[in-house]
Amino acid sequence: MFWPWSSPAPLVTLRGQNVVLRLPQMHDYEAWYTLRRASQDFLRPFEPRWTELDLARRVFALRVRRARQEAEEGTDYTFFIFMEREGQDQLVGGITLSNIRRRAAQFVNLGYWMGQNYAGKGIMTEAVGVVLPFIFDTLDLHRVHAAFIPTNTPSRRVLEKNGFAEEGYAQRYLQINGRWEDHVLMGLTQETWSLNRLSPRSRVA
Repeated sequence: MFWPWSSPAPLVTLRGQNVVLRLPQMHDYEAWYTLRRASQDFLRPFEPRWTELDLARRVFALRVRRARQEAEEGTDYTFFIFMEREGQDQLVGGITLSNIRRRAAQFVNLGYWMGQNYAGKGIMTEAVGVVLPFIFDTLDLHRVHAAFIPTNTPSRRVLEKNGFAEEGYAQRYLQINGRWEDHVLMGLTQETWSLNRLSPRSRVA
């Protein structure tokens, strides 16, 4: 698939009932900067350490370019999550599909973040539900992995509502806010997802 770098149109767009997911574009910078800056204290306990320098426009431009290149190569996908408000798309968070593995593995790692003012409203639960068909149907992968700090109960709920099951516990798994933190490991297979999708009782709340 050829995706021209100069194209102003979103190259991958996923739509749910209340959310739209697409690759980042340069015109998203102001909304991204505002959301990340306002949510810095809220996000700090759950993310690698970052500073004001990481919010610079030139850094964002590199992120946009890398997101396009990785999507074109099929190795990673970076989505921004939008909700429509007063006729305009409002940036509320992001989802990342990283380290896609093919051949015998056929899996991807799922990560996400949400702006402070939009957390706890079921938005991320829906967004993860929207990205799963892309993972299993479009990318034709077999497994998706996710991990969260044990105290991050909202993240556990997001994953469990989408059919993920706890599969393990990793000590000092990721460096978060300058410290190596333990993480709970969750997983979802294509088989389980397909069964859940057919069951009315498994619909995302």
